[in-house]
Amino acid sequence: MSEAARVYQHFREIFGDTRPRPRSLRAVPRTGSEPFTPGRDPRALGDAIDQLSTSLGWSGPLSQHDLLASWAEVAGEETAKHTEPIGIEGGVLQVKCESTAWAAQLRLLRTELVTRIVEKYPEAGVETIRFQGPDAPTWKRGPRSVPGRGPRDTYG
Repeated sequence: MSEAARVYQHFREIFGDTRPRPRSLRAVPRTGSEPFTPGRDPRALGDAIDQLSTSLGWSGPLSQHDLLASWAEVAGEETAKHTEPIGIEGGVLQVKCESTAWAAQLRLLRTELVTRIVEKYPEAGVETIRFQGPDAPTWKRGPRSVPGRGPRDTYG
């Protein structure tokens, strides 16, 4: 017996053999990486990406982006010409309208649009829609504005 084998045998006597030894080949636990086992078939790339995006928590933001990108399909071509989706925050889809008339008309169709969105993009998390008209003009900035309250006899 060689010296290395004697040292190995000595360590086995001192520390014991803690390695589990299988009694037969059938007792070896399978890890799932053996060939020809179930689940080893190749998957489609789309399925793999869906599983990856779900496991990383990306399905919600990706669904929200899809909704914003396909607004014309959800709202209709004519409505999409006069509106622009801005973003989704806290379950509220913000939509900027070309005029206050379009905003008022779309407020009446809110439930129908939300229903379409929930059916088509359930992962987006949209609960309601907020329609905004165009921004009103402000007199806070410009060459003739004054800091503070300013004169109050402008319209009087």
